[in-house]
Amino acid sequence: MTTALITGSTAGIGAAFARRLAADGHDLVLVARDTARLREQATELHDRHGIEAEVLTADLAQDAGIEAVATRLGDRRNPVDLLINNAGFANRGRYLDVPMADELRMVKVHIEAVLRLTSAASEAMRERGRGGIVNVASVAAFVPRGTYGASKAWVVQFTQGAAQVLAGSGVRLMALAPGLVRTEFHERAGLGTDNIPGWMWLDADKLVAAALADLARGKTLSIPDPRYKTLMGLAKMAPRGLVGGITSRTGRRYGPR
Repeated sequence: MTTALITGSTAGIGAAFARRLAADGHDLVLVARDTARLREQATELHDRHGIEAEVLTADLAQDAGIEAVATRLGDRRNPVDLLINNAGFANRGRYLDVPMADELRMVKVHIEAVLRLTSAASEAMRERGRGGIVNVASVAAFVPRGTYGASKAWVVQFTQGAAQVLAGSGVRLMALAPGLVRTEFHERAGLGTDNIPGWMWLDADKLVAAALADLARGKTLSIPDPRYKTLMGLAKMAPRGLVGGITSRTGRRYGPR
């Protein structure tokens, strides 16, 4: 039986990964900031699927939180076979409207934590000659949309570059770039969703199933839905300035009210 560690495990895409991996028989290390929610989640998954679920409370916006998770990933006696770097958030407001402290917190969680945790996991996995890492990005990585999109673009580029370096080692790395998913993500950021067309929403459980299938196929980038694959394909072919103008107008139309 293998062990998967999931950051941001108590809600949204992270919770969907936890449900699917527990159903598949994986033991889990569940990471989030809310100890009570973690314990409730661990108990539910253990009782339903008979797996072991370890709780690790950590705030990845803090050095101590990142270090605690990195230490767990480096534990050779209790190895982690699959890392899901899912923790993340959005800030409400456009560039220069968001306080610098909030922007830096995003960089800490989306970039520094992903770098340090991926590195800790990769070193241990390479020694064993096996393992997998999924770094959750976003389709926002492919369009010019402020700090959030820039941080997710870094996740995609870093993950694909690291995958090349580790090719042949038995360690698989994949960036997951989903579109809009019905989770607590937007509510926590104070972002309105009533204006977003229904066709743009994805189901978290279906997304996770597609992502795990892509990881098994050895893909280094997963955009797990034909609708968003088409949209991103069109975005790549369009002039950068045009894409920037469209995404800015779309953000104002479908963003927070």
